[in-house]
Amino acid sequence: MTVTVQTRPSRVRAGRRPAGARHEARWGLAFVLPCFLLFLVFRFGPAVAGTLLGFFEYTIGDSPHFTGLDNFTRMMGDPVFWQALKVTVLYTVLYLPLSIGVSLGLALLVRRSFRGVRLFRSVFFLPVITSLVLAATIFTWLFSSSGPWGKLFGGSWLASPVLVIPALVIVSVWSRFGYGMLILLARLQDVPRELEEAALSDGAGPWQRFRYVVLPQLRPAVFFLLVIETTNSFQVFDLVYVMTGGGPARSSYTLVMDLYDQGFKNFDLGYASALGVALFVLTLFVALLQRLLMGRGK
Repeated sequence: MTVTVQTRPSRVRAGRRPAGARHEARWGLAFVLPCFLLFLVFRFGPAVAGTLLGFFEYTIGDSPHFTGLDNFTRMMGDPVFWQALKVTVLYTVLYLPLSIGVSLGLALLVRRSFRGVRLFRSVFFLPVITSLVLAATIFTWLFSSSGPWGKLFGGSWLASPVLVIPALVIVSVWSRFGYGMLILLARLQDVPRELEEAALSDGAGPWQRFRYVVLPQLRPAVFFLLVIETTNSFQVFDLVYVMTGGGPARSSYTLVMDLYDQGFKNFDLGYASALGVALFVLTLFVALLQRLLMGRGK
């Protein structure tokens, strides 16, 4: 005789977390909440306020007056804005490939273990933690007519409309390549050595192994660096402020320099906020374009 035993269906709901896990989650949110509130107040709040202020005419001490799109219309007809935009784009176009190329080359150099590799990594990262104002002051002398590089090229780089942007790019690459090297080195150390050994056994040379094995593995890290360094280059200010002040003849006058002059020299905070909105839209557009191009093969 066969006995059939019927079991009652379980009343445990799928996906329901235990009471202990919910308790821990509440404590986690409680600890995160103060930092989140500080972020809203001091980061997100000013961003929203600055965006809204772009639609007003406002000077310190006066009441804001809503002007709609007048600030943005004024921007489209402002030759200083277009000059600043051209300088910013030129600076970014020169800076990005050089910065990522140097970072990648040094990451490949210090990837493998050899005697003193930790010292080299530390030395290469040192410019990142060096005061940029101090470095800019030293490089200003190096590029001046009395400095060694100025004497080599027969004049001050910073006084030349042609050489001033390359001079700024060199200093920026020097101050940032250690950061990119660190990001790429961390990704390189996660690349399986078996893939390179398999390619080597198939007769692939160094360039082929780098192009078809290593480089595809670096795509996420390279995309991250592209976005970070693009944002950094669009917002360049302190370097330009110390070394050139935007000169000569606005040859190094960037968008943030224009924003600074409008907001803190002319006290036209409404127009300065509109410039900030334009800078944000430009940065977001370039980041989305980079994401489209980098993710096209996936």
